[in-house]
Amino acid sequence: MGFPLVAGAIAGLALTENGWGALAGAILLALSESVARKRQQPGQIPALWSRIVMSGAFAAVLGGVFGWLFDAGPVLTGVVAGLVAGLLGIRPLKVVLGPVVGLLTGWALSFVGAPAAVVAAVTVVVFRIVSRVLFRDAQVSLLAESVDASELPFVVPLPAQTRYVGTSYVETLTGGTYQSDASDVGIVASLDDLIGPRFDPAEVHPLVREFYEHTTRFTLDIVPKWRLWVRPGYLLYRNLVARPLGQANVPMNQRETQRGVRSRIDTITGADGAISVRGWIRSFADTDEPIYVGIYTTYRRGDTGFVSVGFPLPQASFTATLEPRSRSGGGLILSSRAEGDQAGHYLSYVDPEDQRLTTVAVHGFAEELDVYVDAAGALRAEHAFWLFGWPFLVLRYRIERKSVGALWQGEEHG
Repeated sequence: MGFPLVAGAIAGLALTENGWGALAGAILLALSESVARKRQQPGQIPALWSRIVMSGAFAAVLGGVFGWLFDAGPVLTGVVAGLVAGLLGIRPLKVVLGPVVGLLTGWALSFVGAPAAVVAAVTVVVFRIVSRVLFRDAQVSLLAESVDASELPFVVPLPAQTRYVGTSYVETLTGGTYQSDASDVGIVASLDDLIGPRFDPAEVHPLVREFYEHTTRFTLDIVPKWRLWVRPGYLLYRNLVARPLGQANVPMNQRETQRGVRSRIDTITGADGAISVRGWIRSFADTDEPIYVGIYTTYRRGDTGFVSVGFPLPQASFTATLEPRSRSGGGLILSSRAEGDQAGHYLSYVDPEDQRLTTVAVHGFAEELDVYVDAAGALRAEHAFWLFGWPFLVLRYRIERKSVGALWQGEEHG
């Protein structure tokens, strides 16, 4: 209970500017946290009301600091507090709603001369209540808390052991023989492993099958198509998160992709001679700066096969589990937009002591990969992404078989 006591005391001091306020804030926030924790059931996060109280306390502190640094009035403080709250909500409509709530709240509180801390706290609390009323579908939900990895077969439980993932990630794994830039291997062992009610491998075009089962035979060129509304947020994310992390660093425009994309698969082979880890690594050809580091696996649930791709993060993993579907013309679609409780996106914390998983399902994120042969006989792919139902990115791939010389060099390297 130390954290809510301290947080409540600082928030109370910011709101009232006296010691009695600090004492009252500490008691109230500690009481709120205590009640919420006692009522919390296994596999659940704390109740919404307690999270709103905590966010209001944080807003009071930050609002007080903002008002002191910039001598900001109620309206400006409300707009900034609403903007920050909306951005943290990520959903585009919440980003718009935040400043509107802040403007109205700040304007109303300006008539009573409310200090910045009060304006910020009230703005955030009102915003969260209004958001709950307007957006009732949960975009993130707690799926499991401290469970064995075997209970979540759709999660790839391979975290990064350091703060940087990078192109040498697979080399840090143990449990077999490591092979860098393996020759003539694919992101899946066989498409036959994915057979199911909506996918028949026998209908797949030979070129599509070859790409999945022998991915290293091909080169890839990426053409990204970002929606305008997501560009500012992605630029911020890319420079503050993706590049320092060495993961999920998607090119911003076609000019960047002209640097070339290097595609390779690093593997780990077990004592039985079978490949146990397939790490598909894509990086910029000139600097080897990571674009994606993904661990590709397949598994079956009932009569359906799935592809699960794990993207390692520090002490965590973000997994995309995709269901296969047949496509006209011999193509293959892998999609997280499927019925059932398997396909989807999952963010897992991996306990460093016992490797147990605490996992949330990220309902607001979706993707679909469409690999096909076009009318000219060329292999193509389109990888589309949605956030809260809004399309925000399409990656178009031009896929070509490597030259005989490049294949020979790869085999020699392997």
